[in-house]
Amino acid sequence: MQLDDTTDTTSLSYWLNWRVYVCVVSVLLPMVLACLTIWKRESSRNLTFDKGENHQDRNLCGDEAWKPCLKDIHPACLLAFRVISFSSLLASLIAKIHVSGGRTFYYYTQWTFTLVTIYFGCASMLSVYGCYMYKKSTDTAFNDNIARIDAEQGPYMPLPHQDAANVSRTECVADPHSNIQNNQIAPVWSYIFRILFQISAGAVMLTDCVYWIMIFPFLTLRDYDLNFMTVNMHTVNLVLLLSDAALNCMRIPWSGMSFFVIWTGVYVIFQWIIHACMSIWWPYPFLDLSAPYAPLWYLLMALMHIPCYGFFLVILETKHYFLSKWFPSSYQS
Repeated sequence: MQLDDTTDTTSLSYWLNWRVYVCVVSVLLPMVLACLTIWKRESSRNLTFDKGENHQDRNLCGDEAWKPCLKDIHPACLLAFRVISFSSLLASLIAKIHVSGGRTFYYYTQWTFTLVTIYFGCASMLSVYGCYMYKKSTDTAFNDNIARIDAEQGPYMPLPHQDAANVSRTECVADPHSNIQNNQIAPVWSYIFRILFQISAGAVMLTDCVYWIMIFPFLTLRDYDLNFMTVNMHTVNLVLLLSDAALNCMRIPWSGMSFFVIWTGVYVIFQWIIHACMSIWWPYPFLDLSAPYAPLWYLLMALMHIPCYGFFLVILETKHYFLSKWFPSSYQS
């Protein structure tokens, strides 16, 4: 999608006007607030850890990156889905780059599509690790159970500490997942994965909603030729991410929207830098700072982050709510 635009974006008159100042505030102010939110949350978490509280914080547990939402679902099922999704997204991205070249990353759509591809690549690797840990945990629990049964069948003198050990082993047999808690992946990788999930959750909603609700009707008036690649880029990422969210047990907090805001802000600043250096067309008409209603467009796009991220959050919370009601014995979060 390339729109004709003869405005010289390298001239000072283009940038030194009140519309640009309002648009800059609409972008930088949310980014500053997002950074402050992240800093406040991390400071609070570090303070909690310094006090020795909440060491098993779910936000830092690595098992949520690969553990399905139900115990009846084997982690290998989630692994298979993620590998297939990653392969499909990567193939689509390579095909798009082959057709359009490097300029394909001029669009926010490709930024988001690449982000989701990276997310599924990381998810696949974490699921491989998770399947290994799951198998190791179940094997250990099985061996402990066999040893306990053999010991009970033969004459022996129990040690003073053996009763507590047997109770612990029995609990592991009843729930193999509990044994995995002692073998978590490095918290930093779990944290990075959660950030990718939070950014992708909002970015795919924003990308697809803006395209199908705002851009596509405008292009239809110009007899735009809608091809398979365009439809694929604006639908498959959301479908696959929602499917993965339905299978995994991850949650997203409202504070996670901060990363999403920063992600979009970086893209807009990237566009500003390019247009300040060279006079080229804008990838999206509402980004043009010379438009009469540019401040309103920028404010609208900033506000759209809230419903886009919030809608994905509501979907996840609804899923967790119904699964906990319908499958109380198998549900895990």
